[in-house]
Amino acid sequence: MLFCNIDLIDESFAPRRNQFVGVRDGRIAYIGDVRPDGDWGETYDGRRRLLLPGFYNTHCHAAMTLVRGSAEGLPLDRWLHEKVFPFEAKLTPAAIGAGVRLAIAEMLRCGTVSFSDMYFACEATGQAVLDSGIKCNLSRSLTVSDGEDYRNSAAYAENTALLRDWQGAGDGRITVDLSIHAEYTSTPRLVSAVAAHAAQVRTGIQLHLSETKTEHEACKARHGMTPTAYFAAQGVFDVPVTAAHGVWLEPEDRAILHEKQASVACCPASNLKLASGFVDARALLAEGVNVTLGTDGAASNNGLDSFRDMTLLALLAKGASGDPTALSPADCLRIATRNGALAQRRTDCGVVAVGSRADLCVVDTDRPWYVPATDPAASLVYAGRSSDVVLTMVDGRVLYQDGAYPTIDIERAAYDAQRFTNRILSQI
Repeated sequence: MLFCNIDLIDESFAPRRNQFVGVRDGRIAYIGDVRPDGDWGETYDGRRRLLLPGFYNTHCHAAMTLVRGSAEGLPLDRWLHEKVFPFEAKLTPAAIGAGVRLAIAEMLRCGTVSFSDMYFACEATGQAVLDSGIKCNLSRSLTVSDGEDYRNSAAYAENTALLRDWQGAGDGRITVDLSIHAEYTSTPRLVSAVAAHAAQVRTGIQLHLSETKTEHEACKARHGMTPTAYFAAQGVFDVPVTAAHGVWLEPEDRAILHEKQASVACCPASNLKLASGFVDARALLAEGVNVTLGTDGAASNNGLDSFRDMTLLALLAKGASGDPTALSPADCLRIATRNGALAQRRTDCGVVAVGSRADLCVVDTDRPWYVPATDPAASLVYAGRSSDVVLTMVDGRVLYQDGAYPTIDIERAAYDAQRFTNRILSQI
């Protein structure tokens, strides 16, 4: 495909006007202000359009679209035990697959090209990812409250099967991580065993970290250290880690995360909705930590809209610090795109640059809130809306364009999700 006369956000996250962008064999093969020679296949009229890297949603529970709207008005501990866990106890792989298909459609509609997922029945998620064409870092959420031996557990068998059957599937679109749900839903024995397994198979770990003040302080009371220090002591950060939330991190925690080159997935909408607080993204960036953006699940957000979370991240950083320069538009776009790709260990993704994977989205700037076109990056961060997305491309393949989903039956996805939700709510 050849994008013609299109404005873009370049690899420095600065705007460039009236460019030609050629995509070939899944990668960006040309960028310039002169139309390139040769046959590029389909041409795309880029006038009054803006091309940018697609979003990388680095913390999600995609199947929880099924719980959207039915777990409201509770703090995290009650939200989990009174609403979410009883609902999840009734889930089947078929229901999970339906929820994931709906989530993928929503994410593609919002310009998301890849997501990091933490859930169970991961084969259903993997199949939905494979069928749709999106990318995913897939992980099986692991919880345990007793002295269970990880190597003799069902979770270990599931992780081993996932690594064998799904690692690198879809021409590398699927990456399998291991997962530890959180400090408070695991044991030191299990945590250290998962860390050793991840190191053995050379993969990453996804986990929840210091999401609430109660969780953070309870860990200090139990172990005499913060959750970050606790996980570090068990060897977790000796492999690549994406730690979701990080709302209650202390200065020493940020130093550990920087030293261990971990990523922190900020989920501002979810954290605010559950009244958990909000992450100090500015302090993390100042420490040199790789800050990324996540939506969390639709049960706590209630959407999978990275535009909204990006705006909230920017505004919270400014409001909390009293510094209007706390996060620049370029910072926010980098967090939502390139930083997320790096957290997923997709080093050739997340930027509009020759040689990069063509994981892109196009927004329609022929709308009042993009005029005057003084600073396109600022317009995206502070005025942009997911409804502005008119095209989402993954590895050079168009997966959403102007309301159409070439790889998803959107009516069936919505019908199936509603059907499974109705069935489960009638049982609990």
